[in-house]
Amino acid sequence: MSEFSPLVLACLALAIEAAVGYPGSLYAAIGHPVTWIGRLIALFDRRLNLEGRAFAERRRAGILAVALLIGATLAVSVAIVAVSGWLGLPGFVLLGVVASSLLAQRSLHDHVADVAAALETGGLAAGREAVAMIVGRNPQSLDMAGVSRAAIESLAENFSDGVTAPAFWLGLFGLPGAALYKAINTADSMIGHRTPRHEAFGWAAARLDDLVNLPASRLTALLIVAAAAFEDRAAASRALGAIRRDARHHKSPNAGWPEAAMAGALGLRLAGPRVYGEARIDDRWMGDGRAEATAADIRRALALYRRACILLWALIASTAVAAASL
Repeated sequence: MSEFSPLVLACLALAIEAAVGYPGSLYAAIGHPVTWIGRLIALFDRRLNLEGRAFAERRRAGILAVALLIGATLAVSVAIVAVSGWLGLPGFVLLGVVASSLLAQRSLHDHVADVAAALETGGLAAGREAVAMIVGRNPQSLDMAGVSRAAIESLAENFSDGVTAPAFWLGLFGLPGAALYKAINTADSMIGHRTPRHEAFGWAAARLDDLVNLPASRLTALLIVAAAAFEDRAAASRALGAIRRDARHHKSPNAGWPEAAMAGALGLRLAGPRVYGEARIDDRWMGDGRAEATAADIRRALALYRRACILLWALIASTAVAAASL
């Protein structure tokens, strides 16, 4: 296998993103791939999702929007790969830089750490303000424990969606695989909701997102179990037990896996009833530990996350070495 294989690219991209993330100055200057994808999705939503059309017609329009999004993303990403291929090793490094923008391990860590710091230094009001940056639920409905649980839940779920999944598809299919995953995931976050406007139009995006996140959600849960085992075998056993007992009961077919693993490893209860806007969601609890989470528990979750990220990199690197020897 070539030294420039997708697996090696995934290792390089993870290392670059862990080291420097996505610089704020670059974001201010040119935006981010997710914002570019988001503008295209918003355009399709305005032009194709027309009020007054029948449910089936709006569903077909949503399928068309996803197909157009996939086609555009594939064309751009394949072109980038072709151009980088002409440049040899420097082109491969450049490709790694581009691919790193599709990962979020550093930014996720920093945003969740901000919630812990806010709770520690500014109390509940500051914690609510910080957690509102990373979750969609109504922050005013959260007490100290609720803010802490929300941050840990976001860490677990976005570890899967923002790190493991793009790295997984990057390792399988290179930049086009990660870019297509990111396009689908962004479409789900923008239009994959059961609202009057998007229930029909966003159906294809939501179902496809469930599918492409399925392998990564299971892998993320196992990474959390393995990371817990490095510190406490009992914690790893609790994580496995929570996965078996609770993961399938989450309202999402995928989010329950990393959330249950994180809850079991930390001895907490996560998910459960919560409020989005004015709507209360009566979801099942993940884990059977205490619900009174604290900023210290957020710090523990972050330590677990860091170990799991290292394990993910080691898994991809060892797979690359094994594949190269075949």
